Amino acid sequence: MDKPKHGFYIGRFQPVHKGHIHAITYALTKVRELIIGIGSAQFSHELDNPFTAGERFTMLRLALDEHGVRRESYSIIPIPDTRIHSLWVAQVIAYTPKFDVVFTNDPLSRELFVEAGFKVEGIPYKNRETYNATNVREKILSGENWEELVPRSVAEFIRQIRGIERIKDLAKTDNPFKKKVKV
Repeated sequence: MDKPKHGFYIGRFQPVHKGHIHAITYALTKVRELIIGIGSAQFSHELDNPFTAGERFTMLRLALDEHGVRRESYSIIPIPDTRIHSLWVAQVIAYTPKFDVVFTNDPLSRELFVEAGFKVEGIPYKNRETYNATNVREKILSGENWEELVPRSVAEFIRQIRGIERIKDLAKTDNPFKKKVKV
C-alpha cells in the first residue's frame, strides 16, 4: 500500500529539541512529504514562547539539515493561534497545503482533527520527560546542561542569537511589563 502523500505535524518548537526531530523523522517514514506547522507563531519574547517564528523556522531547518533530512521532503509553515478551538483546524487548513494524515500526541489536537474528518496517528515518544521544551528552558535558567537535549546546530544558533540571555531576562520578575509565566 502506498504511503499517504502529505502529513501534518505541529509544534511550538520553543526551542527545537531532539524529541521534535525524532517525531519529524518518524512521521517522514509514514508519508512522502511532511508539512511542519510552527504553532503559536505570533508569540515570542515570553518565558514560555521566547523565540520568534523566524527563529524557530531557522532552528528546524538547521536541525533537519544536521540530521540529513532532505529539504524537499518537508515544508515549514508558521501558523498563529486562534484561541478558539472550534476554528483552529479551519485556520490550519487555510495556512497549509492539503494533507492526508495528522501526527500528534496532543489529546485536544487529536480530537479536533478527528472531528474534522482527518486520520490522526500518534508518534512514539522519545523519553518525553527529558525531551521537552519546558525542560530545555528550565535547564537554561538553572545553568544545567541543556545542550545535550537539542541538536548541536540548534544549541549554536541559540547562543548566536543570545537566546540564553533572552530566556534569563524574561524570567526576571522586576519588570512589570514582562509576562510572568510558568516555564
